[in-house]
Amino acid sequence: MNLPRTLAGISCLVLALTAILPSAQADEYNEKTKLTFNEPVEVPGLVLPAGSYWFVLADSPTCRDVMQIYSEDWSKLYTTLITISAYRQQPQSQTEVRFAERRHHRALALLQMYYPGFQLGHEFLYPDNEEGELRRDAELDVVARPMDDTSTSFTPHT
Repeated sequence: MNLPRTLAGISCLVLALTAILPSAQADEYNEKTKLTFNEPVEVPGLVLPAGSYWFVLADSPTCRDVMQIYSEDWSKLYTTLITISAYRQQPQSQTEVRFAERRHHRALALLQMYYPGFQLGHEFLYPDNEEGELRRDAELDVVARPMDDTSTSFTPHT
């Protein structure tokens, strides 16, 4: 990991720790998105069991790289993660995520997430010792299947 990226991550983490629960209002600013997974999904430092989760940017005017993951009912904050910007050629009208299909029956790893209509997304940062393994694993691009106005379901294995 390089020093500028580490320092930026630490700065964003400090700002994230001062954030409180996000607003209940869904809007493009906080990129609030409800994702439902039909199998366990790994994010840096945690495996989320199959189920529904809210992904939302922390409320910070200066740092847009802090993602928080909440339970479906907002009662539990599972984790606060530092991300880096990821770019895609063409924005989609639906949420898009990129997974690494892990070897040895491990949970899929969430690599990137893009909010509908945005070219700029979020790449999740894994520890250095896992990054090489993730690069070797097969990547799956999944465009969300909308369930209603606020939630999205992912079925990576078809």
